[in-house]
Amino acid sequence: MKKLIFIFTILLSITSFAQNEAKTLLDEVSQKVKSYDNIAIDFKYMLHNTAENIKQETRGDVVMQGEKFKLNILGITRIYNGKTLYSISPEDEQVTISSESMDDEGSITPSKMLSFYEDGFTYVMDIVQNVQGRKIQYVKLTPIDSNSEIKSVLLGIDAQTKHIYNLIETGKNGTKTTLTVNSFKTNETISKTLFTFDESKFKDYYIEKLD
Repeated sequence: MKKLIFIFTILLSITSFAQNEAKTLLDEVSQKVKSYDNIAIDFKYMLHNTAENIKQETRGDVVMQGEKFKLNILGITRIYNGKTLYSISPEDEQVTISSESMDDEGSITPSKMLSFYEDGFTYVMDIVQNVQGRKIQYVKLTPIDSNSEIKSVLLGIDAQTKHIYNLIETGKNGTKTTLTVNSFKTNETISKTLFTFDESKFKDYYIEKLD
């Protein structure tokens, strides 16, 4: 019995150390991200579900400044000016305007992609990989909520720059979603109207306003 207690004590000590080490690294990433005036990212997005034989791969880009963002992915442009979200679909010639709050717990925004881990997860240090000469330290995150559809998340962090390199999310349904950052630029000179929707440019579009 004493031996069993000793083993559990060692395991708890290791877990506690790993969590503290992981938290320190994640805090460094968070502070680095928040120090920039704006961030421009080009990324690759992959979704794979072997059981359902689903495989999807695409590229996208996003510019973020505080809560504001302009996101291009899957042929749709989304502009959020801090109050209103505009989703522009050239293929459908349609613009959807929504005033929903981006602060809602269920709202997924680009800015939250870089800070989602601050709440609702436990985390430990995972493997280290060498990616084209870059040391990528992975942190494994597990949802505190047992009802979450997410099984785990691996967050790859460039050990030198403290920037996020990739995110690998595994769902309980077997779906694996991977977002890999191809380029990460900061404090770029951006247009003052970048996050402004100009309705005059979409006169031929169907504009739908949601409550």
